[in-house]
Amino acid sequence: MNETVVLITGAASGIGRALAAKLGARGARLVLADLDEAGLHAIASAIAVGGGHAEVHRLDVTDAAAFEALIAATAARHGRLDAIYNNAGIAMVAEARDMSAADFERVVRVNLLGVVYGSLAAYRVMLAQGGGHIVNVASLAGLLGSPTFSAYAASKAGVVAFTRDLATEAQAFGIRVTAVCPGFIESSIYEHSELRGLPREQVRKLVPLPLVPTDRAADIILEGVAAGRALLVFPFYARLLWWLARHVPWLLRPLRARAVAEFRKVRQAP
Repeated sequence: MNETVVLITGAASGIGRALAAKLGARGARLVLADLDEAGLHAIASAIAVGGGHAEVHRLDVTDAAAFEALIAATAARHGRLDAIYNNAGIAMVAEARDMSAADFERVVRVNLLGVVYGSLAAYRVMLAQGGGHIVNVASLAGLLGSPTFSAYAASKAGVVAFTRDLATEAQAFGIRVTAVCPGFIESSIYEHSELRGLPREQVRKLVPLPLVPTDRAADIILEGVAAGRALLVFPFYARLLWWLARHVPWLLRPLRARAVAEFRKVRQAP
């Protein structure tokens, strides 16, 4: 049995739920956090049926004190914290002209500051124990940008930059840090995204590429983490687009313009 102690945020659905199920099946002692208490209890019950162990905690990742308290309590209860998956995130689909400053700030607080709060608190615990792994879920949008998802893309770009720098600092202490940058994943984020000027039924229609199944995404992430990858970009089209962005960025300009044009075909006044 794998008795590693793992904390996962955003564990009630999507990638977080899939990671919890797979790690629970491997025998990890899980601490699952989310605002969705019903979803947390559902996945914890499923893990228990399979013989695994998971405790659940309602957590708002934008509450730095609460996040730090949960991590400290986890380390005290289990004697250590081997890994944290900072996975919780939200999205807003909107043109910048339809967003308020409060809209942008809300996305940044959850997606970037929530990751920072969890990482810093976990890092202190891992420094004291002499090792651990911090996994921060960003996005391909954080590498490329994403018109009509600008708040999301900006927040995820911040996650990538923060994670890269933390990885460099942490290396000397035996602590691994991984940034995960997936492309389009089959997830409830499309149903739960905040919208400005876009009918709900149009959100998935704007996704230009096939969705990676959530279970497959979780497998890829766990394989990358086990291999100690500092940056994990998937699937293949994501790695290709990232290569193009770095080497021939002008090739992506028509694609970015097309994304805006497709959005505006169905845009409504917010």
